[in-house]
Amino acid sequence: MERNSKIYQTYIQILKRELIPAAGCTEPIAIAYCAAVARSVLGCIPNRIHVQASGNIIKNVKSVIVPNTGGLRGIEAAAAIGVLAGDEHAQLEVLSHVSDEDRSRLPEFLQTAEITVSEARSEHVLDITVDVMLGEEKVRVRSVEEHTNIVLIEKNGQVLLQKKADTQADKELPDYDLLNVEQIYEFAETCHLEDVESILKCQISYNEAISNEGLQKNYGANIGKTILTTYDAEDVRVRARARAAAGSDARMGGCELPVVINSGSGNQGLTASLPVIEYAKHLNSPREKLYRALLVSNLVTLHEKSGIGRLSAYCGAISAGAGAGAGIAYLNGGNYDAIAHTIVNTLAIASGVVCDGAKPSCAAKIAVAVDAGILGYEMYRNGQQFLAGEGLVLKGVENTIRNISRLGRVGMKETDHEIIQMMIE
Repeated sequence: MERNSKIYQTYIQILKRELIPAAGCTEPIAIAYCAAVARSVLGCIPNRIHVQASGNIIKNVKSVIVPNTGGLRGIEAAAAIGVLAGDEHAQLEVLSHVSDEDRSRLPEFLQTAEITVSEARSEHVLDITVDVMLGEEKVRVRSVEEHTNIVLIEKNGQVLLQKKADTQADKELPDYDLLNVEQIYEFAETCHLEDVESILKCQISYNEAISNEGLQKNYGANIGKTILTTYDAEDVRVRARARAAAGSDARMGGCELPVVINSGSGNQGLTASLPVIEYAKHLNSPREKLYRALLVSNLVTLHEKSGIGRLSAYCGAISAGAGAGAGIAYLNGGNYDAIAHTIVNTLAIASGVVCDGAKPSCAAKIAVAVDAGILGYEMYRNGQQFLAGEGLVLKGVENTIRNISRLGRVGMKETDHEIIQMMIE
């Protein structure tokens, strides 16, 4: 692929935009970010906060620990620590610079400040509005579609910033429609690695660090450690699952270490990267081969998720598991055909796992997704495949991905509504 071609440059843009660090689960972090921006515009610490959040945000904040809060969960904790100590310039690392003094002030602030929450009746699955108030002063900040996509800042009724809520209308965004598996494979094969090395080095370093943390300490349900002690730890397939799950154990358990995300999700970033890294160690793959395999895994995941959307009732770990399977196929010398069949097989195995919010069981779902990705590749290697017409499988990898996108975006919309209602009730 030519370095100056539109597709090549678009893929570079997408990778730079998507593979970025985030400290903590991105939904509570998005609330903390809006709160920090609102406090900055207000110019002081408010005594009243109101958060309006779409159902998917409520779902993903309800049960996950917010970093630097002493183990607290929920929207109120995320908004409060964002107001008290959030760095409004740090976006998804908004809570990375919280001091011990800031943490010590949080319990009293939660007791004395008036913090209320309501569900946003919105056409957007990701929609957050934070109002902060002190006396007659009031600031409103709204983020839509993407976690840090602030579309409105308003102070005392005066609009300071406003833009369209539809990110698809933003002509500065890279064209995600240019993603397809055949071109992803060609890009991975021909990419000038100096164009992506800094991104991938960061992904490897950050995601391995939080995985190590999950394996060494107690977080959540300790899925990663359970896998290693229950199954044969000498088997790379076991270690690949455990590594990814352990990263999620730590992340869902409030670990303050950053993660390089994929499609707006740390769990998907962990799933798309850590199994591939573990296989590369097992195979003694050169660093260049690992980088190219990570390009396959990350871009395949982004391709699948671009048709589903950031948030949905469809568990994003499944998309990332298919990406990881594709990356593992590439590490083992697989060509486009191997990658395409691995993706189709994986999606046929595991599609239908629901997202019922960010929480400790995400680590177990990641283990399932990675297992499906590995099985999808092993099926191909053994001459086995799922055929067109079997369930949602169609002839051609792009057609199958399109079907799964429709399932997650359209078919599971009512499922999403019911999940949210059950969790709110």
